[in-house]
Amino acid sequence: MVAIKAHEADRTLARLDPAWRLILFYGPDAGLVSERAATLARNSVDDPQDAFQLIRMDGDSVAADPLKLVDEANTIGLFGGRRSIRVSPTSKPLLAAVEPLLTAPSQDAIVVIEAGDLQRTNPLRTACERAKTALVVPCYGDAARDLGSIIDEMVRAAGKSIDRNSRDHLAGLLGGDRQTSRRELEKLLLYVGSDPAVTDAHIEAVVGDTAQREQAMLVDAVFAGRLPVLDLAQAKLSSEGLDPGVMLGAVLRQALILLKARQSVEAGRGIKEVVGTMRLPYPRIATTEAALAAWNSAKLTEAVDLLGTAVLTTRQNSETGRASATRALWTLARLARSNRSD
Repeated sequence: MVAIKAHEADRTLARLDPAWRLILFYGPDAGLVSERAATLARNSVDDPQDAFQLIRMDGDSVAADPLKLVDEANTIGLFGGRRSIRVSPTSKPLLAAVEPLLTAPSQDAIVVIEAGDLQRTNPLRTACERAKTALVVPCYGDAARDLGSIIDEMVRAAGKSIDRNSRDHLAGLLGGDRQTSRRELEKLLLYVGSDPAVTDAHIEAVVGDTAQREQAMLVDAVFAGRLPVLDLAQAKLSSEGLDPGVMLGAVLRQALILLKARQSVEAGRGIKEVVGTMRLPYPRIATTEAALAAWNSAKLTEAVDLLGTAVLTTRQNSETGRASATRALWTLARLARSNRSD
């Protein structure tokens, strides 16, 4: 069985065993799946610009005609040399196309398969994990350390500098999807222009959204039962003129997200696995995991009902809306505190 942990991926790919002729990349971070697959495919040939060496195949076409992949993998290059075949993601089953290559792997081509967030029991994943000739690489959202490395790499390539505090601040604002993070960084570096360093002012102007962060702080405080933080966040948002119905709406959306996630947990999936599919900004990963551990489906359903009633009340009577919103938020925060002591 050749299946590795997510944190082992980059180290393993840097020293790829020649016996591995098929590499399956899967996970919730589609950007990271694509980036790793592209890098491996390019590094596995002598000339990535040569279409006879680096072959792209559409996943839907391969699923519709499984022999296409087998034929391409067993084709001998006209001019010899190394080849790589990169298969794009598809929602259709690929097992029939991949199985022959697990038992009789190509000798001159490495096959790179991109996939989505495959469950442990997915036939393609399990077949590749059992094969000695395949490597299965999980791709989950970037942790703070990974984001720091990406920031350093892109800032350095742009000929700029960034101090550690600003880098940590920036990492906290980026999400868990690799391609999205890179796009945000490209936008930031374009804004920096001829300035020699990336500063907090640049970050706040392009990436930061203070109101959004304060709203996230309020939402997380409710489900964690952190009353002082809830009080502070609500006061700040109210002073900025945010409607109480909008605050309740943000908490209601989170309650529905947590309810769906909790149902997956109660169906047998791990909390970290479920949270890994959400593509959250790094600082919110731990708070969401804690909320899923503290709240069960029954209590989250109760929270959804309470919030729905509160939203309706604020719409019907704007004069008492703020008081109704405060009462609902504090009721849930106190329920969260009791959840922790269950």
